Amino acid sequence: MIDFLLRPLRRNFGRDRAYYRMVDDLFGFVPHNIELYKLALIHKSASLVLDDGRAINNERLEYLGDAIIEAVTSDYLFIEFPDRDEGFMTQLRSKIVSRQSLNALAVHIGLDGYVISNGAGVVQKHIYGDAFEAMMGAIYLDQGYEFVNRLLIGGIYLRYLNLEDLTESETDFKSRLIEWGQKNRHQVVFRTEHDKEYASNHPVFYCKVLIDGMEVGHGSGDSKKEAEQHAAFSVSQGVTDEQCASLLDRIDKLARP
Repeated sequence: MIDFLLRPLRRNFGRDRAYYRMVDDLFGFVPHNIELYKLALIHKSASLVLDDGRAINNERLEYLGDAIIEAVTSDYLFIEFPDRDEGFMTQLRSKIVSRQSLNALAVHIGLDGYVISNGAGVVQKHIYGDAFEAMMGAIYLDQGYEFVNRLLIGGIYLRYLNLEDLTESETDFKSRLIEWGQKNRHQVVFRTEHDKEYASNHPVFYCKVLIDGMEVGHGSGDSKKEAEQHAAFSVSQGVTDEQCASLLDRIDKLARP
């Protein structure tokens, strides 16, 4: 009853009515502590600097939300796939909680239109996914775990996630390439470097893939893991498994005395 009375008041009156309206429109409820949600929208590029020099942004909430999303997703998959093993659920969870997936979910629900960032200096590709994590962290602190569990599964996953497509999609290209190398007795090496000349607040990693000492692919990303996956993907796009095996077999024969 109290929420029923507060909803129109908070949506239409007061200095924070735009924020209350945003949360209500996106997630269907009226928050208790609106300051958490305001903070969840502030990307580090638009940090508010306090008098004591501290920067205020959504990074701490992002950290918390990341853990909450992983826990809820684990719950979801454990119930949804009672006959599948740990490896299957771990891989599917990784796809769901990936930066790319969360970024897409943020856009689907319309969160991207509210994120506050310094657009001129922002080159990070997944700021909306980061804000999504921060928002889940805010909801957890404001409403509790059971609430965010129901909201994330019933209100977002069931509406916007296609588990069948995710199950069939290939995202762990690095593991696939390493397995191929082990099967065909070829050495697969990932050489990843951090570009220290780049902006300190936005690290970029570059990766080269070498098979038996020969460079066959490369990629970049916001993290070492992402750069390696992009590099492995570039190899998978270049040639098929059969073509690559045939090529390397020919090289082996030429190299023999």
